[in-house]
Amino acid sequence: MRLIQQRARRTPAQRIIKHRLTLAVLLTCAAAIAMVQPTTAAPGNASGTAHASIAADTGTANAIQPGGTLTRITDNRNSFALPAPTLDPKQLRDFNFGNRLFNTNWTVAPSSANGFDGLGPTFNRVSCSACHLRDGRGRPPQHDEKELLSMLVRISLPGTNRGDDAEIQGDDAHGGPRPHPDYGDQLNDRAIPGVPAEGRVEITYDEIAGAFADGTPYSLRKPRVTLHDPAFGPFDDLLLSARVAQHMPGVGLLEAVPEADIVARADPDDRDGDGISGRANRVWNPIMQRTELGRFGWKANVATLQQQTAAAAHGDIGLTSSAFPTENCPPAQTACAAAPTGGAPELSDRFLDRIVFYLQTLAVPARRGAERDEVRRGENVFKEMNCGSCHAPILRTAPDTMPVVLADQTLAPYTDLLLHDMGEGLADGRPDFLADGREWRTPPLWSIGLFKAVNDHTNYLHDGRARNLEEAILWHGGEASAAQKAFIDADATTRRALIAFLESL
Repeated sequence: MRLIQQRARRTPAQRIIKHRLTLAVLLTCAAAIAMVQPTTAAPGNASGTAHASIAADTGTANAIQPGGTLTRITDNRNSFALPAPTLDPKQLRDFNFGNRLFNTNWTVAPSSANGFDGLGPTFNRVSCSACHLRDGRGRPPQHDEKELLSMLVRISLPGTNRGDDAEIQGDDAHGGPRPHPDYGDQLNDRAIPGVPAEGRVEITYDEIAGAFADGTPYSLRKPRVTLHDPAFGPFDDLLLSARVAQHMPGVGLLEAVPEADIVARADPDDRDGDGISGRANRVWNPIMQRTELGRFGWKANVATLQQQTAAAAHGDIGLTSSAFPTENCPPAQTACAAAPTGGAPELSDRFLDRIVFYLQTLAVPARRGAERDEVRRGENVFKEMNCGSCHAPILRTAPDTMPVVLADQTLAPYTDLLLHDMGEGLADGRPDFLADGREWRTPPLWSIGLFKAVNDHTNYLHDGRARNLEEAILWHGGEASAAQKAFIDADATTRRALIAFLESL
């Protein structure tokens, strides 16, 4: 009776706080249990046994765990949001706190949510997870959707930023894109009350018909990006590039690959004559105040996860940080500049560090069905079509990497982290440091077979134009033209085997 009376006397706010604390404890306990549980085959595996990718390292991508000791066997909607199984209890607490921050909806300042206000004034989404839902891949609008839910549009003026335009947005002249004086380098299609959004994005498609050598027809959709309702003058002379959010598992491991190993794979002059001439992007890191190797972003235009996280918080959500201390308000946007802020900075270094740690220590899902005959045949097709020249199967992390769970790992991410000319069909015409308008970073292929399970779609490529893996391959051009032609010339059985292999990654 006394317990019932105590519960009755609790205020609604007290009950909410209690429930949140209870949920936090349950989440931490569940994650800790998952950390120490033995790895078993995920439900639904036909064999009921560990996948072939969990075998000892024999030097082939099929014989190693995709994420080394950060690998987990999983094939459900939460597969991209799990902690590395090697985290200790303190690291797991830091991971869970970073997870909370990653999923926090930021509010308009001033707010009672102290430490979590400062949204905007202009922005794209209210949280990291709004674009990276369940740490997964974004997509373009579907069906009758009008808004961009998990993608954005990069904008810039022709050329690169090496002259007087360096004063715009406080950017230094280090060769990055030239921001528009009134809109910056990214269109913010949302804003807080009393502040106008910069504009509105519409994406439409033209269908391009084609056929495989055996006569089987296909159709590719080419996107048209149009900007409407300009709030601060016409959208004249803008270069546009639509970008979907990328999936997050394994990014900490990619950051830990030694720079020398990445650069050693570059062949900008195609000295070996194989038609593949990958090259490294060199980008400005405003946090370290120096030029570094680019690893992240669709054009490898970001050097580190810390920079990527702070830049996304600033450009996508509108949060200042020690890395980006000024509000994202170009001079023409006076209402934006006059809006209340959430303090200086709005994203503290402690919060930023926890988000970065969370991203670094996300687990990589294990392969599924790697032992199937069709998948093994597809792997041989992948090799025969020379796909691995860009999608390098195996990378290794440095032995002195921090946090230590990332150190000395052998990976199978299927990327070289280099820029490649992908042809006019995929070109956005927008340079980004050393990357020209036809070049894109090789995206990792690990986990691409789980997009449907995690994010309920199968959209691929930088703008999500490909509706399936077959279309993604058909869009390959430039350095990948020979592989594209081989795929078109292949019979249906061979094509299906290659797709089965990719879906097993």
